[in-house]
Amino acid sequence: MILVTGATGGLGHQTIDFLLTTTPATQVVALVRDISKATDLVKRGVDVRQADYVDYPALVQAFRGIDKVLLVSAVAFTDRVHQHQNVIDAAKVAGVKHLFYTSIQRSTNFVLQEVTESDLATEAYLKASGLTYTILKNGYYFEGLSYLIGSEVPETEILFPAGKGKIAFVKRTELAAATAALLTSEGHEGQEYTLSGSESYSFDDIAQEFSALAARPIAYKSIEVASYIAQKVAAGFPEVVAKFLAQWGAATQHGMLAETHNTVERLLGRKPTSLREYLKATYFLGT
Repeated sequence: MILVTGATGGLGHQTIDFLLTTTPATQVVALVRDISKATDLVKRGVDVRQADYVDYPALVQAFRGIDKVLLVSAVAFTDRVHQHQNVIDAAKVAGVKHLFYTSIQRSTNFVLQEVTESDLATEAYLKASGLTYTILKNGYYFEGLSYLIGSEVPETEILFPAGKGKIAFVKRTELAAATAALLTSEGHEGQEYTLSGSESYSFDDIAQEFSALAARPIAYKSIEVASYIAQKVAAGFPEVVAKFLAQWGAATQHGMLAETHNTVERLLGRKPTSLREYLKATYFLGT
C-alpha cells in the first residue's frame, strides 16, 4: 500500500494520477485535510483518509496498514519542522516500512528562508528516526515561472533579481511521474535523488526564447531586490510573499537550483520538457 500526503495539492494529486497508471487503486491511499476536495479520487477507487500534519493521532490511524508513505513537504510560512516530525513519528508508530520525503534541490549551501533550514532539519530527523527513507530533492517547477515573472508574455523586458544564475527547471507533471516511478520500484533505500531538469537556463535564456516565440525583442534585466519587491507589492502581492519570491532570485544567483541531474530523464525514458516547449505551450497556446 502506497500513501501520498497532500493528495489534493498539485504534486500529490499528480503523483497519484501516475501511480494509478501502473498500480491498482486498491493499493493507493490519499491523505487529505478535506475529504470533500477529493471526490474525484474516491470515484476512482482510491482509499481517501483524513488527517492534518498537526493531528498526530489522526496520522497514526491513517498510516495503519501502509507500506510506503510519500511525505509532500508542508507549505512555507508554517511550522514545517513540527509538522514533518509528526508525520515521521506517526509513520514509525504505525509500522510504515519506507518514507519518501520531498525536499528541495540544493546545488549550493545557499539558505532559502522558510525552506532550507526546515528541509535540513526534517532530513536529519528522518535519518535518525530508524525508518527506511528516500529523500527527493525537487528542482524548481517550470510552473513557478508565472509567480516570478508573471503569467503573460512580457511586453518588452523581464525584471527579476537573478543575475546570470541558472535554474534546471522541471515540469511538475514530469516530477510527479518520476516520483511515482520511484515509489513503485525497488532499490531506493537510504538514497537521495535530485529531481531536476536535464538542462539549466538563465533568465537571459528565457528572454531569448520569449523573443523568438513572440517575434519581437524581449530583454532580461536583473534588478535590485528592493525594486523587485516593490514591483510585486504594486501588482497586489502581500509584502511577505513578494520578499519570498525575491529570495528565489537570490537562490538562483547563488546557483542553488542550477545543477542538472539525469534521474528524471532516466525514469521518464526521455528528455524532460525543454524551456521552449514549456513557454510555447503555456504562454502561446492558442495565440
